Amino acid sequence: MPSKRYKKALEVVDGKKAYPLKEAVGVLAKFPKAKFNETIDLAFRLGVDPKQSDQMVRGTVPLPHGSGKTVRVLVFAKSGASADAAKAAGAEYVGFEDMIKKCQEGWADFDVAVATPEAMVEVRKLGKVLGPRGLMPNPKTGTVTEDTAKAVKEVKAGRVEFKIDKAGNVHVPVGKLSFAASQIEENARAVIEAVAKARPHSIKGIYIHSCTISATMSPPVRVDVREFSNN
Repeated sequence: MPSKRYKKALEVVDGKKAYPLKEAVGVLAKFPKAKFNETIDLAFRLGVDPKQSDQMVRGTVPLPHGSGKTVRVLVFAKSGASADAAKAAGAEYVGFEDMIKKCQEGWADFDVAVATPEAMVEVRKLGKVLGPRGLMPNPKTGTVTEDTAKAVKEVKAGRVEFKIDKAGNVHVPVGKLSFAASQIEENARAVIEAVAKARPHSIKGIYIHSCTISATMSPPVRVDVREFSNN
């Protein structure tokens, strides 16, 4: 059964209407609040077939105002300049064989993993452990790099990754409910634009079928994405 708060929120939103982004964020602000700082999420339903390799939708986007989340970073690097730079940039965990062993034993107390190309030779062996958790370093998302300091700073500042799931959906956090409405709007705009630009060339017909914005405990608010793409 929906809670009283959720039912009140449903009275505020028109479920059949797709709101311009600024209005959608305004509706979100009118919902009754939970007792914690809720995460704001964007959800997309895309007209792609995730089983086709040429229809993968994936990328990263820096949020202008950060994600509001403390990001714990693990860097796989052999001792030397890359490891020192990662530590100086604020990575919580830096190591190589010791960290690989920890991960093999089931440890995953971090949010993002970065690796140097040299370290990836061994880190690849963690695919079955880190892959299902979405924690595997990947060159496409900037997490396999010689410039470990830059990678650490970017993910700490609020660079988020988006990737299509098996059902053709994409979910991306775009901030916290405590953010100013303008900050939520600008973060959401950056993500929608990034997803729109990631349209695979092989797609025919409608690409973004729907987009909604919601807080952790709120109903979704439909966003009109026509201004972002020719769809």
